[in-house]
Amino acid sequence: MIFKCVTLLLLTERIKRQVIMLYEWLRDYKRLEEDILYLDFELSRNKRELGRWMYGDLQDIKLNEKSKASQLEEVVRDIEHEMAHKMNDLYNAKQLIKRFKGLDNQILYGKYVEGKTLTEIAYELDYAPGHIYNKHAQIMKMINFALHVNLS
Repeated sequence: MIFKCVTLLLLTERIKRQVIMLYEWLRDYKRLEEDILYLDFELSRNKRELGRWMYGDLQDIKLNEKSKASQLEEVVRDIEHEMAHKMNDLYNAKQLIKRFKGLDNQILYGKYVEGKTLTEIAYELDYAPGHIYNKHAQIMKMINFALHVNLS
């Protein structure tokens, strides 16, 4: 009886670690995507402002070296540099995640990385759509439960 309890506890811990790993790679990937979107927004905003100072309505205004506008070219370069690094990280994360085995990883990768519907994933993996829908729901419940237990 004690052996069964210990075995069940170890199995539960292993499953919990696997589920948390699923959540962590998904969270990290999504965070990189969001960072890149925000950097793209910042880049376009700063480029527009730089264009105003160089060619637009603000070109005749003199700047001092401490003003924010005088450093816009450097800010744009810094954002482009950071964005390039984030995009490389995103590419590397995709390559790593793509190598993970198991139906759970394939479903999450297809849905949240490739942006496919669960039906598309089902046909691609040669499963019934209902099975993939149920499996996805089960994965999400396990992730939520593992996070709740882990945070408590």
